[in-house]
Amino acid sequence: MTEPLPAWPREELSLPGRTLSVRHAPGTKADLPPAVYVHGLGGSSLNWTDLMHLLQPSVSGWAPDLGGFGYSPPPRDGDMTPAGHARGLVELIDRIGSPVHLFGNSLGGSVALQLAARRPDLVATLTLVSPALPSLFATRSNIHLPVIAVPGVGERLIPKYLETDASGRVRGTIDVTFADPSRVPPQRLAEAIEEVEKGDHLPYRSEAFLGTLRGLLRTFVDVGPNRPWKLAERVTCPTLVVYGRKDPLVDARSAHRVTRHFRDAHVVVLPDCGHVAQMEHPEFVAAAWERFLRD
Repeated sequence: MTEPLPAWPREELSLPGRTLSVRHAPGTKADLPPAVYVHGLGGSSLNWTDLMHLLQPSVSGWAPDLGGFGYSPPPRDGDMTPAGHARGLVELIDRIGSPVHLFGNSLGGSVALQLAARRPDLVATLTLVSPALPSLFATRSNIHLPVIAVPGVGERLIPKYLETDASGRVRGTIDVTFADPSRVPPQRLAEAIEEVEKGDHLPYRSEAFLGTLRGLLRTFVDVGPNRPWKLAERVTCPTLVVYGRKDPLVDARSAHRVTRHFRDAHVVVLPDCGHVAQMEHPEFVAAAWERFLRD
C-alpha cells in the first residue's frame, strides 16, 4: 500500500467579516476552475485532503476551516448558523474567484446548500456528501445531538468531553463516521490527533461547536420559506449527492427526497461506506464526481 500524500499547507486569509484558515491544493494545470470544500460539525479542512489530491487535474481546490473550527477563529458577527457560515464562504469565493465547484459534507452540506440556493451566481456545481438535512429517519448515533443542544446541558457536557484524551476523541469520531475504521491511514490519524491537541487551548472551541449545532438544528424545525428542502428547490446548478449505506448519522433512505426537491440531481449510494465518503472512499467520490461532470 502506498503512503498517503501529506496534508495541504495551511494559510490564513483576512476577509471582511472573519479570518479563515484555508488549505489550498493548486490544480495541476493553469486556469482550472476553483473548488471549495466544506467540512462537517467538529471537522476541519483536513477532512478533504485525499479528495483534493485526486481532483487536482480538474480543479484548484480550497478547503476552509469554518469559523470556530480547525484553526479559524469565530466570525466577527458571531453567527454560527448554516447561513452565517455560508456568508463566510461568499467572502472566500469573492477572494478566489467564481463560479466554484462546491462540496459539502454533513454540516458542510447544509452550509453549501445555503450558498447554492441564495447565491446561484457563485456556484457551478454542488456536491453533497451525507448532507445534514431534515430527515424522517432518526439514527441511534445522532439521537443525542438535540440533548447536547439544550441550553445548559451542552455547556456542562462539552467541556467535560474536551478534557478527555485527544487521541481517544479522534478515534471515537472515526469509529462513528467510518464503516470500517481500519481504513484510516496512520498518517491521517496522526494529523487529526495533532490538530485536536493544538486546538484544545482555544477558548472558543465549546461555544463554536454548540452555536453551530444549535443553528443547524434550528433549520430542521424551520417551517418558513428558507427551510432546507425549500432552499433545495431554488438550487439551479447540477447537484451530486453521495450517501453511505452504512452511515450511522445520515440515513441513506433520505436519497429519495433529493430527487424530489433538487431540479437537477444525481444520487450515488456507496454500499460499504459511512458518513465521510470523501475520507473513507475518496477514489469512489472522485470517480463519481468526474462522471457527474462529464454527464
